[in-house]
Formats: sequence, structure tokens, C-alpha cells
Amino acid sequence: MDQPMIFLMMLSILLSFSSASVVDFCVADLNYPVGPAGFPCKNPATLTSNDFVFSGFSVAGNTSNSIFKSAITKANHHTFPALNGLGISISRLDLAVGGIAPLHTHRADEMVLVIEGTIISGFIASDNTAYYKTMNKGDIMILPQSLLHFQINIGDIPAVLFVSLNSPSPGFQFLPLSLGSNNLPSEIIEKTTLLDPQQVKKLKNVFRGTN
Repeated sequence: MDQPMIFLMMLSILLSFSSASVVDFCVADLNYPVGPAGFPCKNPATLTSNDFVFSGFSVAGNTSNSIFKSAITKANHHTFPALNGLGISISRLDLAVGGIAPLHTHRADEMVLVIEGTIISGFIASDNTAYYKTMNKGDIMILPQSLLHFQINIGDIPAVLFVSLNSPSPGFQFLPLSLGSNNLPSEIIEKTTLLDPQQVKKLKNVFRGTN
């Protein structure tokens, strides 16, 4: 058998393996527990176009019931199963006048797009350098993975932001909430943060922590 024929046979075999293993998407089946690689896939035969559309951003979040005067609406693989395994997610952040997204972190890089309003957005790098900027409608800021960051509405109208992240489940850990809602003894928090006992007590009361 000549070399061109051998090459064509090998190419045919490779293409057959390739086409058999292609998976375009894996819409999450929320009836099963999530694992490190995400949720199991729904049967593609049961999917419709509706599975690939999320309509949760058309209504503003309720900022009146938050101590921070803010609300976040998340499109992640729990609320938008089509994101399962794709490495992306997006959220809508509503900030009332004076509202804040307090110092927080998550396991993903973030890109913030201001849709309405005027905010200050920033982060603290691992060398403790602070990078922050006043942002207006249409501005975008990058917030690197795992670094503490924040947003504050400094304008006179509610602010709306779209926040995209390179993870279908980025996780959010808000610093004040983490300090105040846990069951660590207050003395340990005081020693590890240098906060006064009164400040720790206030955080515990606000966020219903114990000990």
C-alpha cells in the first residue's frame, strides 16, 4: 500500500474518533449533586432553545432589604444550567444610592461593566497596593482572581453593573459577613484582625454569628 493511501486511512480513522468524541455543551442536570467537574449533563434529546437563554436580568434586584443597599442576581450553573462546564458566568449587581458591594473575593477573574450610574471600583493587590477608579456608564474594570475588591455607588441615581467571571461557579466570600456570621470565638477574631471587642460584637450581632 502506498504512502498517500496509508495517510488517507489514518486521517479517516482520526476524524472518526474526533467526531465521535465532540461534546458541544453539557447543560447541567440539577437532579444530581455537583462534583469538581460540575454537574452531570442532561440528555441532549430533551433540550430546547429555552435551555440556552437566561432572562433573570430584566428586573432590578431588591436593594431595600440589604444592610449594604445592594443586590446581586447570579447567572451561574445553578441558576443557568447551560453554563455548566463552560468556564463562565455573569451577574447583575444593583447598588442603591450610597450602596456598596463590600470587600469580597472569589475564585475567578472578574470584569465589571457599568450600565448605569457612577461608582468607585477597586481592588487590593497581594503587595497591598490599592487600585481604584471612579467609573461611569460604559466603563469596564478588571479585578484579578482571589484579590479583595469592592464597589461603591457615589452617584445620585441607582447604579447597575454587569459582572462577568471566568468560572460557572466563582463563589463569593464577603469580608464583613465572613467575620460576623461564623462560630469562631470573638477573642480569636479580635486577635487575628486587631478589631476592638465592640466592633466584633457589632459584626456578630448584625450577621448573627455565635461565640
